[in-house]
Amino acid sequence: MKHPCLSLILLIALACPAGAIDFDHSHAAWSGLLQKHVTWVSDGTASVVDYDSFLADRRQLRDYLATLSAVPQQQFASWSRDEQLAFLINAYNGFTIELILDHYPGIDSIRDTGSLFTSPWKKAFFSLLGDQRHLDWVEHEMIRGSGRYDEPLIHFAVNCASIGCPALLDEAFVAERLDGQLLDVTRRFLMDRSRNYFDAATNRLYVSSIFDWYEEDFRRGWRGYTSLDEFFARHAGWLSADPANQEKIRQGGYRLLFLEYDWRLNRR
Repeated sequence: MKHPCLSLILLIALACPAGAIDFDHSHAAWSGLLQKHVTWVSDGTASVVDYDSFLADRRQLRDYLATLSAVPQQQFASWSRDEQLAFLINAYNGFTIELILDHYPGIDSIRDTGSLFTSPWKKAFFSLLGDQRHLDWVEHEMIRGSGRYDEPLIHFAVNCASIGCPALLDEAFVAERLDGQLLDVTRRFLMDRSRNYFDAATNRLYVSSIFDWYEEDFRRGWRGYTSLDEFFARHAGWLSADPANQEKIRQGGYRLLFLEYDWRLNRR
């Protein structure tokens, strides 16, 4: 007759992936750092980062990033879709901050952290899911390229430490609120008139270069979007406060122009 304790141990072993760690899906440590060092500006449509004060908390940042690096691939694969996506967004944003701090204060842009032969986004400077990785791997191979997430709003969540980039949220992305958070950062970005606005006099819609670079992600049917025009029409209320202009955006027929991207550091 089997001992009941042995049976319990066997069940636990089968339920837990090999090498699994007790991971905090609330990302509380990351939220604490963001709330301390990120400030909303421009009526809450943009944010700035106090990199000077972030330097003082670099140990806490590295401790949090170490918890991300410790997650094995098998454990990650066992998580829900939203747990995975929140993990990847936070990893991208967290390691981007680490990259900036590694060169700060002697830089004016994230592009200053690269070299003649390697862009900042191709530098394999951190470990994630069992291997050395770079930021492009997180965004383009995992988030956009895996076929698992199919999420166009990701472009308003990952932050490249630049003024032209959508705001860095002042809290961690978490699975149970992920959809609401993605819509929130999208709303904030579209309402930023320095990066997206409609000129009724010329019938022109000026938008961020992000929509030029990643137009394909708004044509794939993700979230029901099949074109940029459809995306803008659905969110016309965020692109203009004027009901007449909103209707013009919904009807289409405007000329679409892309604004120059501001790569200066989003520092406070």
